[in-house]
Amino acid sequence: MTAAHESRPDLTSTLALYLDLHRHPELSGQEERTAARVGAALDRAGFAVTSRVGGHGVVGRLRNGDGPVVLLRAELDALPVRERTGLPYASTGPAMHACGHDLHLAALCAAAAELSRSRDRWRGTVVAVGQPAEETLTGAAAMLADGLYTRWGRPDAALAQHLGPFPAGWVAHAPGTVTAGSAWLAITVFGRGGHAGLPGSASNPIPVAAAIVTRLVELFPDGPPTPERVVLTIGAVRAGERANVVADRATLQLTLRSLDPAALDRAVATVDAAVRDVCAGAGSPVEPEVTVTTRSVPGVNEPRAAGRVREAHVRTFGAARVLTIPPSMATEDFPLFGAYPDASAPVPTVYWAVGSVSAEAWTRAPGAGFAQKLRSLPVNHSPEFAPDPVPTLRTATAALLAGARTLLADAPSPA
Repeated sequence: MTAAHESRPDLTSTLALYLDLHRHPELSGQEERTAARVGAALDRAGFAVTSRVGGHGVVGRLRNGDGPVVLLRAELDALPVRERTGLPYASTGPAMHACGHDLHLAALCAAAAELSRSRDRWRGTVVAVGQPAEETLTGAAAMLADGLYTRWGRPDAALAQHLGPFPAGWVAHAPGTVTAGSAWLAITVFGRGGHAGLPGSASNPIPVAAAIVTRLVELFPDGPPTPERVVLTIGAVRAGERANVVADRATLQLTLRSLDPAALDRAVATVDAAVRDVCAGAGSPVEPEVTVTTRSVPGVNEPRAAGRVREAHVRTFGAARVLTIPPSMATEDFPLFGAYPDASAPVPTVYWAVGSVSAEAWTRAPGAGFAQKLRSLPVNHSPEFAPDPVPTLRTATAALLAGARTLLADAPSPA
């Protein structure tokens, strides 16, 4: 089904939904209001809506005759980031939609409404999914375990998109592997708490934690991107409450990311061994705890479906606005929609990026190329991350709509 010559959906209500969701972000596992707003929008579009799927997950289904089942997914949750954009619709609490999930949701609802209005042009079933807890990499598994595919049917393809820090109005595709796999680790280093004035009676875990940080940074240095490279991020180190009290423990939280699952497995083992070696050398009174709290697999676009979606985007936006990009070291739980319940018989998944930077901000950013400009632009997870709403919404809606229509069946021609 060609996406050429599409009429532009009216974005008035879509923009209002986006601004509302941005003002009222909810953290992973707490997305009750967000889910209700998305469910109401899908209901108005004529979808049969079910709430509380795998937590606060929302599923809307629109049946339109025999044909393929196409799943469209967007994320409900926000991040524990305090917003510093200064926008009139900014969040004022301790949470923020700093990764664009609010815009993904608004585009999902707009595309769903347009598919409902144009049912005379396609055949099949559209399943619109508002997924909770993507930022903790737990929501996709929860929805699948709650019967997403057994209750609404195993899809013939699953589509998702994500905002990126490049010009609004453009989309980007990575052939093959598109996102990295990851492991989240929680580490606890134990000491012996006590009085700062009696150092011989205490064992301070903070210098041990600092030595672990130094060791891990040495083991996983920055370097050129390669398929086997592992990226380490130490995201949190916590210990102690007061200057005159020796803490009894220190905790570290970190992520490892790689495009290669085997390299990721080796990296987890390397971290575990390094932590234990540092603690033993420092004479820690208790063995450390090293726990993998979350795992995700690399995202891989299915070639045939991805090729069809890319062609639809070229027809919709023009070849000059459809970029080819390398794999991202960002991680996702969207790949589970392809691997569940059996990775040997996967559901074809397609995942692409949508530009979100205003033309003015992109022009103003110093540098000649993408890499140089990104050094001065607020990127995802930044407290200053601020997509340009109207062109980004228009592009994200059109991209999702084009992808869905090209994978659904054409309606029969009038006799």
